[in-house]
Amino acid sequence: MAGNSVAPGVGVVSRALAILYAFDDRHPRLTATTIAQRAGLPLPTAHRLVQDLVSGGALVRSGREYVVGRRLWDVGLLAPEASGLRQVASPFLNDIHSATRATVHLAIRDHTEVLYLERLAGRASVPIVSDVGSRLPMHCTGVGKVLLAHAPEPVQDEVLSDLVRVTPYTVTAPRRLRAQLDRVRRDGYATTVEEMTLGACSLAVPVRSPADDGSGVIAAIGVVVPSLRRDRARLLAALQVAAQGVGRSLRR
Repeated sequence: MAGNSVAPGVGVVSRALAILYAFDDRHPRLTATTIAQRAGLPLPTAHRLVQDLVSGGALVRSGREYVVGRRLWDVGLLAPEASGLRQVASPFLNDIHSATRATVHLAIRDHTEVLYLERLAGRASVPIVSDVGSRLPMHCTGVGKVLLAHAPEPVQDEVLSDLVRVTPYTVTAPRRLRAQLDRVRRDGYATTVEEMTLGACSLAVPVRSPADDGSGVIAAIGVVVPSLRRDRARLLAALQVAAQGVGRSLRR
């Protein structure tokens, strides 16, 4: 039973919220029965409220299961942290896009996953699986490795305990990944080569906290390109300038 169960006699809003809170990073798709169980609601009540949430765009039906709808994501982007970060980062992301013509990402960590706040599509023919609002594994994406390298140790331990192989090149050995994370913290950037998608490589850097010391990492900016062999230095310079600009703007 989920920890968001509601007591008898509570209002319809609390019941609807209990249904929405039944979804999390480990339960992104739920049947009506499971929603009722995790929300602590009778099945008929849960089913009626789920239909209301589907009608309002907060949930979307996918076969026999339900997923969080785009309307709810759009509302979530109005939260000060996400909306402020996207607004501040937007001109810097556009600068990277104009200079490199690569696919550009802005992402934050959502527990053990990467949450993509923005994506500017590149001109090169590169397979891209991310989209605004999508969540992907941290261990096989450039922005994910940056965020994982600076995540609390319990989060790192949880991620490294379940390294799923997405492509033949995905790093699934915990010791090897820990060594990579050490290099990310040392060098200030992360790379991947066909670890998330065949034919796609990524390069990413951290965005530092607006705190005075700038020590915390609150986001990552990255690019996805067909290859890093020739343009790595140019791409890295563009990302670093943008990340520094975002960090300075957040401190104002």
